[in-house]
Amino acid sequence: MKHQIHLPLTREKAAAITAGDQVYFSGLLYTARDAAHKRLIALLDAGEALPFPVEDGVIYYVGPTPARPGQVIGSAGPTTSYRMDAYAPRLLALGLRGMIGKGKRSAEVVEAMKQAGAVYFGAIGGAGALIADCIKAAELIAFPDLGPEAVRRLTVEDFPVTVVIDSRGNNLYQLGRTAYLSQHK
Repeated sequence: MKHQIHLPLTREKAAAITAGDQVYFSGLLYTARDAAHKRLIALLDAGEALPFPVEDGVIYYVGPTPARPGQVIGSAGPTTSYRMDAYAPRLLALGLRGMIGKGKRSAEVVEAMKQAGAVYFGAIGGAGALIADCIKAAELIAFPDLGPEAVRRLTVEDFPVTVVIDSRGNNLYQLGRTAYLSQHK
């Protein structure tokens, strides 16, 4: 099933989508990779505010390449998500509703997602230049010393993702494997 979702991603919007669904986001999302996640958790540990609203937010695990003249952003393909697994449960407990990346997630992250009513989305690795076309504005908002891994606020339009793990814990990677094996016995 296809869904057009205008961000923020509320618990109700997250509950309406299922593993395997195609989603096209429009609105604001934020970028952060592992170095930025480590700093976000350090801010929380110090009792400080995060540089963006986490509740009902979506974080895209990306470190975009520099923008060429006339471009908003360079290539913006997803990075491997498991590197954020140590940090994700803490952000999910604060109301983070969506994460975009590639690859598997730990059992701890999936459990935290179910408790938070959150969703894990997959973006197409290797399609960074095409994904960048859906990014209409990019603003560096935190940790500029991290270069490409700094936190950015992105304004996106029809940003394509697939629901990999839905808010109930249904996992497309497992469902797809089971379906394939049942057809090829």
